[in-house]
Amino acid sequence: MSDTIFALSSGQGRAGVAVVRLSGEAVCDVFAQLCGKLPADRRATLLPLRDPDDGSLIDKGLCLYFAAPRSFTGEDMGELQVHGGRAVLARLLDVLSRIKGLRPAEAGDFTRRAFLNGKLDLVEVEALGDVIEADTQAQLKLAQRLATGSLSDRAGRWRKELVAAMSLLEAAIDFSDEADVMTDGSLGIRSQVMSVASEIEAVLDDRGRGERLRDGVTVAIAGPPNAGKSTLLNLLARRDAAIVSPLPGTTRDLIEVQLDLGGVPVTLVDMAGLREAADEIEAIGVARARERMARSDLVLWLEPAMCDQSQAVPGQKVLRVATKVDLEAKRNDREIAISALTGEGLPELLERLVEEVRKLAGAEENILITRARQRIALRDCAEELRRVSSGIADDGEEAAAELQAEHLRRALGALGRLVGSVDVEEVLDEIFASFCIGK
Repeated sequence: MSDTIFALSSGQGRAGVAVVRLSGEAVCDVFAQLCGKLPADRRATLLPLRDPDDGSLIDKGLCLYFAAPRSFTGEDMGELQVHGGRAVLARLLDVLSRIKGLRPAEAGDFTRRAFLNGKLDLVEVEALGDVIEADTQAQLKLAQRLATGSLSDRAGRWRKELVAAMSLLEAAIDFSDEADVMTDGSLGIRSQVMSVASEIEAVLDDRGRGERLRDGVTVAIAGPPNAGKSTLLNLLARRDAAIVSPLPGTTRDLIEVQLDLGGVPVTLVDMAGLREAADEIEAIGVARARERMARSDLVLWLEPAMCDQSQAVPGQKVLRVATKVDLEAKRNDREIAISALTGEGLPELLERLVEEVRKLAGAEENILITRARQRIALRDCAEELRRVSSGIADDGEEAAAELQAEHLRRALGALGRLVGSVDVEEVLDEIFASFCIGK
């Protein structure tokens, strides 16, 4: 991190204002060369920016200086807010690239420095990336909650409690011959360890809702041929995303449409009607449909109202819908009845669909886990704590204090992996690869 980095942090293309950020030990020198002086710390100052080689004017703009360590990265930082014309930006970035010790930032460079300088932990880094990538309000709300430390603060409290328990065990191990030290340190820590383990298990008991909200809910629109699947997809998407025809077997491949339903990102999947295929191509489509249904979070099973309810439907959650009720109002045990022609039942279906996807994504709940990495670290921690609290070794005998201390160390190591204090090198590049340049 000896280099000073710079990047355009605002959007590409022509704009009213463009923001160029810098971070590193040469920031003060850059201000001196471009502006002739260093702006006051944290005070926007209107200054001319000039090319150090010939003194020609680049632009006039607002200059801000953030002295280390009170900055986003923990280093000296600067911002140059100039007019957003392409010529201005091209000239400014060219001048910066010619200053010794400066280099263009790579994706996630600023946030990586904030992490390495202890300004953010790994959970907050991941949440910041999710804030940038959020497409819906529910996604944004979850990402902001984690970015402000909801999970990190809990992990910090758990760590303090476990360190205190570890000190009791270490005292029992190292000073067992002293009169004022318990020889069985586990008796003093069991309730404390159980309490932390229970809290972590409560966080884990979310049935993957956080990952589902972050990645989106998949809804399969399935049923027999000519049940109105493609028509419903087009109505929900409000565009002609799929071909609609009275001929059975028109849809043969998967057709996906992304929507925002109640703040939750949803992928609607139209698919081939389930029946004995008439040819090899349709058979492939039916096989793909069945496989996608099995992997979907919710299946909308459509059947014409005049058909008897008979088919078993694969899927963890199924919502049965009777279609074409304008032809026959028969409903049987379907939960909702609709007509694409008259619009009957469509508001009720949409309302129910929003309710179901929000439940699946936990949009109303205090979800704290959004990634498999976080879940694995917390699960490993809870498992080690259960081994400590049970006080039972693999052979069924009372575990020695040394063995319990080892389980505690592993639990603390798992918490360390969660926030990024240990074993993080293999995940850093993957995380920051998804960041935009200038963040």
